Amino acid sequence: MKLRVGVLQLDIAIGDKQRNCRNIEDWMASFYVPSELPTAVVVPEMWNTGYALSRAKELADPEGAEAAAFLGELARKYGVWFVGGSVLASTKKGYANRAQVINPDGKLVAQYDKAHLIRLMEEEKYFTGGRKTCLFDLEGVKAGCVICYDIRFCEWIRTYALKGTEVLFVSAQWPSARADHWRTLLRARAIENQMYVVACNRCGVSEETHFGGGSMILGPKGEIYFEGGAGEEAAFAAIDLDEVAKTRNFLTVFEDRVPEIYSVK
Repeated sequence: MKLRVGVLQLDIAIGDKQRNCRNIEDWMASFYVPSELPTAVVVPEMWNTGYALSRAKELADPEGAEAAAFLGELARKYGVWFVGGSVLASTKKGYANRAQVINPDGKLVAQYDKAHLIRLMEEEKYFTGGRKTCLFDLEGVKAGCVICYDIRFCEWIRTYALKGTEVLFVSAQWPSARADHWRTLLRARAIENQMYVVACNRCGVSEETHFGGGSMILGPKGEIYFEGGAGEEAAFAAIDLDEVAKTRNFLTVFEDRVPEIYSVK
């Protein structure tokens, strides 16, 4: 089974939904090339508003419906999946950093509220953290979605792997000051869980924070299919899901686990 996965590594205009939507439209119109392979496209974390958290009451999208409708139109137009690309959503429980999965018919088929809230961005002051994994079927492939800071929590990503995830999609706003952590953690998550990792980071500057780009597409042995630079760019790669089974059958990490000794009191 083969898929094509892609990242739209974009800058984000703080609080300007129209400009951010237009940027995605322009990049898809300019750089998307049709393929016979099913294609999934990932966009950055908080792509619709950026971290304009102090303006959440004004900017939050009720249940993320507006963003899902916008991506749904693009998904139908180009016949692709959109995965990740979280938005500032208002919910019955409060505000959420919410990733969305849109299929080629334009339907919202899964969503994920970021579980690990990063204090450096004051997320804990505004967001209610999610408590559930985001697993979905992508053209017969077991896929999952997480957001940015989540990749620092190996237990959380291992939970996805234990539930059968073969491709993990990551959307992020990761600062360039910790770019080496981003790269190392992504490769580690791919290697230790023997799965593909498709990670899209934003680029550009917000106030005094520089965001490093460096989006990556990684194989189940940690091999690098694509690594982005520091500016806006789009990239696509074909991946063979049979490699996941081959890797897991060769080095039987999951069969060799000893979970009864891992608990911490």
